[in-house]
Amino acid sequence: MKTYKNWIIAANLIAIIAYFSFTIIQKENILKNGKLILLELSPIDPRSLMQGDYMQMRYSIADSLDTQEAPLRGYLVVRLNEKNIAQGVRVQQHTTPLNNGEFLINYTKSNRNNLNIGAESFFFQEGHAQRYEQAKFGGIKVDNKGNSLLIGLYNNQQKIIK
Repeated sequence: MKTYKNWIIAANLIAIIAYFSFTIIQKENILKNGKLILLELSPIDPRSLMQGDYMQMRYSIADSLDTQEAPLRGYLVVRLNEKNIAQGVRVQQHTTPLNNGEFLINYTKSNRNNLNIGAESFFFQEGHAQRYEQAKFGGIKVDNKGNSLLIGLYNNQQKIIK
């Protein structure tokens, strides 16, 4: 009986390690091969912008679309201009239809009708808050399935803030 339990524990550990390894490989693939998309940040009250060593972010693209009837999970369809700045096209539940020049970003919808793309916080070293107050865009990389990864904040000249 004890041997049987050990095998179950070992199988669970292997499954957890495999899941985390898959997730890391998926994120590395998005970083390497993903398409850079800049999402304009919505103005946020500066008194509540900084909370410790992270920045709470909201994207104006969600405000530009009618999301009242949007499903709880789905895809935000965007089109990019020449500077890779996203313009919202529509929200949809499935990956299709998708026209040329359009990209998908996965989202979930909260009860407050906010669209969350999974990059709503940006963490930085304590004491560097002033550096990131000038942020105008959140830079994400997306793959062809709509998975996204926040890679940094950009200023109004579309340069990454370091």
